[in-house]
Amino acid sequence: MGLMNQSGATDATEARLLIDSQCALGEGATWCAASGRFYWTDIEGKRFLRYDPRDGSTEAFDMPERLACFALCADPDFVLLGLASRLAFFQFSTGKIETITEVEAGLPTRLNDGRCDREGRFVFGTKHDVDDAEPLGGYYRLNVDLSLERLPLGNCAINNSTAFSPDGTTLYYCDTPTRHIRVCDYPSLANDRVFVELTDDTGAPDGSTVDAEGGLWNAQWGGRRVVRYAPDGRETARIEVPSAQPSCVAFGGAFLDTLFVTTARIGLSEDALKTDAHAGGIFTAQPGVRGIAEPVFAGKPRA
Repeated sequence: MGLMNQSGATDATEARLLIDSQCALGEGATWCAASGRFYWTDIEGKRFLRYDPRDGSTEAFDMPERLACFALCADPDFVLLGLASRLAFFQFSTGKIETITEVEAGLPTRLNDGRCDREGRFVFGTKHDVDDAEPLGGYYRLNVDLSLERLPLGNCAINNSTAFSPDGTTLYYCDTPTRHIRVCDYPSLANDRVFVELTDDTGAPDGSTVDAEGGLWNAQWGGRRVVRYAPDGRETARIEVPSAQPSCVAFGGAFLDTLFVTTARIGLSEDALKTDAHAGGIFTAQPGVRGIAEPVFAGKPRA
């Protein structure tokens, strides 16, 4: 389903609504293989959410500021938060938030997209919070010892598409306004180059994940689609999303064969929402391939 057919054309399948969550800016799609739950964030709604498919329940945790990205931790009571201005730990059992460090203090930026590498370090970037075209932000890594380093990948206006190949030796990332997804060796960051250039009239690269075969699945904001690219950059699958602004993707389910897609309502006019009533919801599809379990952050709170 949705993979390259014998003629070389790309088959398409359509995602279906799972949760009508009405998020202003749904993001951060993450499946927890240990608990069998799906996690995501509503950035502008300042909410951290989790869905349990066993009973269909959704829980929401209010955040003190916008939650841009996050990573599950080895201790299931903790989550690493990428808040707008800082990195922090959140403890489910107490509701306590412990700040690790501020990021880009003094700049008009906020954290944006992030994922853990295969060693359990958190790689993320920032975006300009006022001018989406001005590249003031950067790319960073939070190490296991909680030290923060800036990665020499240049500046960005809106970082996105953070993902790692199954063996961890390749990093994918992008600066969304360029409409390029880039790739480099990891962790050396050598051989940095353009992986894919979006040429559709609509759509810009947003959040990504990889499948067990090494394919990169990218949600394309404004394009109503998720696209799979083979390791050589060829498009091999396309999933149509019945909402204008797909924002992030993750494989989940008992067999990691379900693709979860977050979406957003922000920026859509009242007229657009009349025909996109489920914008901000969570959609799913069965693309015919399996994902791999998302790594957890290997660091621990200092306390």
